[in-house]
Amino acid sequence: MTDTAATMTFHPQPQGGPPRPWDFPAPERAVLGNGLTVLHCHRPGQQVVAVEVLLDAPLDAEPEGLDGVATIAARALNEGTARHSAEEFAAELERCGATMDAHADHPGMRVSLEVPASRLERALGLLADALRTPAFDRAEIERLVGNRLDEIPHELANPARRAAMALYKELFPAGSRISRPRQGTAESVARIDADAVRAFYTAHARPSTSTLVLVGDLTGTDPVALLERTVGEWSGGAAQPRPVPAITSDDAGRVVIVDRPGAVQTQLLIGRTGPDRHDAVWPAQVLGTYCLGGTLTSRLDRVLREEKGYTYGVRAFGQVLRSGPDGAGGASMLAISGSVATEVTAPALADAWQVLRTLAEEGLTDDERDVAVQNLVGVAPLKYETAAAVADTLADQVEQHLPDDFQARLYARMASTGTVEATAAVVNAFPTDRLVVVLVGDAARIEESVTALGLGPVRVVRG
Repeated sequence: MTDTAATMTFHPQPQGGPPRPWDFPAPERAVLGNGLTVLHCHRPGQQVVAVEVLLDAPLDAEPEGLDGVATIAARALNEGTARHSAEEFAAELERCGATMDAHADHPGMRVSLEVPASRLERALGLLADALRTPAFDRAEIERLVGNRLDEIPHELANPARRAAMALYKELFPAGSRISRPRQGTAESVARIDADAVRAFYTAHARPSTSTLVLVGDLTGTDPVALLERTVGEWSGGAAQPRPVPAITSDDAGRVVIVDRPGAVQTQLLIGRTGPDRHDAVWPAQVLGTYCLGGTLTSRLDRVLREEKGYTYGVRAFGQVLRSGPDGAGGASMLAISGSVATEVTAPALADAWQVLRTLAEEGLTDDERDVAVQNLVGVAPLKYETAAAVADTLADQVEQHLPDDFQARLYARMASTGTVEATAAVVNAFPTDRLVVVLVGDAARIEESVTALGLGPVRVVRG
């Protein structure tokens, strides 16, 4: 008997090719005959086409006492038209393989559509019907109002949502729309009816002040001609965009405890307002904030999660609230968010403040900056693999009155931002004496120890 050695042939290990240059896609612009501004972007291979429509119907345009009417109007846009009942409209979208959604926020209402490229014209016709002749059927509006009223108790019971409501109420003047819940309160939503929804939509939704973004594989398609045949049929009088009121806030250091007797965890939300994307500091602020709390390896997580075991995770972020032309009236929310066990609420806050102080004293390291650039800039091509991601970012730029090449320039500016610059930006973004702290938890167990930290006056609210 002879021994034979088994042999195995290995295929060559695949090797990565040379990196290819990448830039955020640049759109082309046009204006339809009805005054609708269009941004279209051909993305070969992206067979699911994305459409975003921005309507100049901001929350501050809602009539007094009817907070939430913009949200109900947005939700009602795919609940039937003059041609189709709600059920028929849903069936028509389904036949196209399309999805359509809409929401309202401080800058305005936004309608989103995704559809296979082969069904694009048919879906755009349905979108045009929704924009031109929404039914706003009385029974459907009553159902949507009822659904919204059912959502509110769940939001109030959610610690993260409750903390956000308290922070906005604390930061902004009581008379400012931005201080109140985006989708309205139980009292304001209960007053909304079909007449109020129709009046709001008719007053503010018109093509001359709206923008449509179209992204996807447009091979063989004349996008402007296609849009003229569909949404170009939407008509409305000429109008000027609404002025953007300035955002004012009070970020004097203080603590608000939203009492939840018996809570085993405390929800933390620490915030203030800062510059929007028009400010030259934005790229450095994005990098610095990412180093502070943008990932599992950030400073806050490293201390509060890995070293102390206080939390599953803490995040720091900057979110644009609203921007006006040339940056007028714009602002962003700068915040730190997470949850900790009730008994370590005060120690977690103390350690978070120590992280901020150490950051101000010692600065970021070059390694931290390099990881942030790699994670934010290096993976950007993957982030924009879908048409929807590109369309959403282009719509954000329109909404925030930014140039079409802003995102491309932002990545270049972040890549060239140094460690010292990123440190200065994040330190200025989160000064330890100018932060409003909201805690949703058991006040009886945390108030005394939190007060002893000296973060500012402490107030307890119920609910």
